[in-house]
Amino acid sequence: MSLRVESGALVIRDGFTHYPQQQAKHRLYPGHRDTPTRIIVLDGSGTLSFAVISWCTEQGVALARVSWTGEVAAIASGTGFAGDPAKIEWQNRMRASEPDRLTFATDLIARKLNGCVAVLADHVPASRKRDLAVAKHDAAIGDLRAGRFATVNDIRGIEGQCASCYFLAWEGLELSWTGRGDVPPNWQRFETRSSLAKSGLKPTNYAASHPINAMLNYAYAVRQCGLQIQAIAEGYDIRLGIFHHGKKGNAAYAFDLIEPERPKVDAAVLAFAASRQFAVADFILRKDGVCRLSPQLARAVAQLVV
Repeated sequence: MSLRVESGALVIRDGFTHYPQQQAKHRLYPGHRDTPTRIIVLDGSGTLSFAVISWCTEQGVALARVSWTGEVAAIASGTGFAGDPAKIEWQNRMRASEPDRLTFATDLIARKLNGCVAVLADHVPASRKRDLAVAKHDAAIGDLRAGRFATVNDIRGIEGQCASCYFLAWEGLELSWTGRGDVPPNWQRFETRSSLAKSGLKPTNYAASHPINAMLNYAYAVRQCGLQIQAIAEGYDIRLGIFHHGKKGNAAYAFDLIEPERPKVDAAVLAFAASRQFAVADFILRKDGVCRLSPQLARAVAQLVV
């Protein structure tokens, strides 16, 4: 792609993502009411000139390059900042007020739990564990709507309890295999959301040891990346989480945004898993017991949530 100034206008030529493809061209004129407040360059390669930086500064347009992972790689603007002051002021105001944080967290987790109930009803076979999980979620949603939680930590606590029941109801879910190649015994049926890789003593979701968990982890990451890029483009400070706290400059606000989206990802992955016959080659078993997706399967899973 390229950005350059021609006859006083900023001319942007988009990059190519596939073949064949016509190159899109955008022309922005100085002082025009439709000139955007920020331009987001998503990954890619190409060129821009110092004249472009000067043009953006004069017109009050922030120019940010965002990597495919959602991280801000570079910012060029008169203030050295690409955020929307009004939106960032809202984030700071919400973070500073415990009642506002509580209201935000209540709505966020209630939407997530409602989504989980739908996943249990539509994608998990009937069982006593599923009935218990639905009952737990319904009770928690009622308590949230009634304002029975005094702190954000209380909401985190009930969310964790519901998550435990939720994934326990998945126990026994099976994948269909082509029969070519030896399938590891623990890949046959879903046992737990926590990984059993390495020592297995400390529960963690990160190092997936089962194909369903590996697909979930990858799909969550793809969806969060998209939300993070969108939030940056809209002018939010991705580090200013409201329900989540930022640590070492992490994307805490993206962690907020992904919460009500998780059940949608779950539904997409479970529907995909139920409709497909997998091959052993679809997954990569590392020597430490961690399960990863093959590049071909990763592309298919990514398309479920973009």
